[in-house]
Amino acid sequence: MVLIGLGSNRGDSRDFVLRAMTRLESFSSGKMLRSHLWQTSPVDCPSGSQDFINAAVAFEARPALCPELLLAGLKSLEHEFGRKVKRIRNAPREIDLDLLLFDDHVRNTADFTLPHPRAVNRLFVLAPAAEVLPEAVWPSTGRTIRQLLGGLETDERVTRLEFAPR
Repeated sequence: MVLIGLGSNRGDSRDFVLRAMTRLESFSSGKMLRSHLWQTSPVDCPSGSQDFINAAVAFEARPALCPELLLAGLKSLEHEFGRKVKRIRNAPREIDLDLLLFDDHVRNTADFTLPHPRAVNRLFVLAPAAEVLPEAVWPSTGRTIRQLLGGLETDERVTRLEFAPR
């Protein structure tokens, strides 16, 4: 299974996340699981950053789709939604699409790290991820996403909003 985290804190964030979910279906070979939308406090963002709308989706990847090709597709979607090249780390953005897991694939290259290296420490990632893949074991931890979420200590604020329409 592929697990992707979505987030937005610039413009119509709810609309950006919902439209991105729909566009992500093109990478799926079948049914896509969607989390609720979550309103979350900004983490490691510039001062004055707005709250985020976050979500997660999970799906079986289309045949012949590898992590590198999917990552390229995610970056292309971000650009299409108006995201510019980063000048300031974690600056407000229309859409952020993070490849969190891709089956049991592991990557550690100059381009990206898989599984996502900071996801297990972020409530805004684990809360929606636990809705779609609670029993998935996070590589190198031996723990499920539900277990990681249950053991996380953080001062992040997260509020579950509506369920993402299918």
